[in-house]
Amino acid sequence: MNQVVVAYWSGTGNTQEMAELIGQGVRDAGQSVSVIPVEEMKAADLKEYQVFALGCPSMGAEELEETIMEPFVDEVEGFAGGKKIALFGSYGWGDGEWMRNWVTRMENAGASVYGGEDAICVEAPDDQAKEMCLNLGRQLAGLVGKAA
Repeated sequence: MNQVVVAYWSGTGNTQEMAELIGQGVRDAGQSVSVIPVEEMKAADLKEYQVFALGCPSMGAEELEETIMEPFVDEVEGFAGGKKIALFGSYGWGDGEWMRNWVTRMENAGASVYGGEDAICVEAPDDQAKEMCLNLGRQLAGLVGKAA
């Protein structure tokens, strides 16, 4: 579909704020976007999209949230090949290992990951993180409708 989906799980609202900023970047670039919590959709809904973003904060020992987001991502792995995706999230401790692992996981599943492991921030997004999210949304918007 010629639309970007930004699906996220957020515990404190920081990752939700990032998702909304990415969505704003997509809109600023003239593309249609849906920003939606993963609790309100099924992973299989993403199969029809070539471009999407997934967001989740670091939890526990630098892991994805395990009861909602981990099963969602596990299912996405099964059809990620050829997709253009971005990953993002906030964290409060550690060094971003959860994002490095997530990027590697999606690349191993065959997805092209945009923004790499840079779309992270400590706690609430500061001005630099906000600009990074807007830019990532603009980048995703530029991928809509382009061949894989």
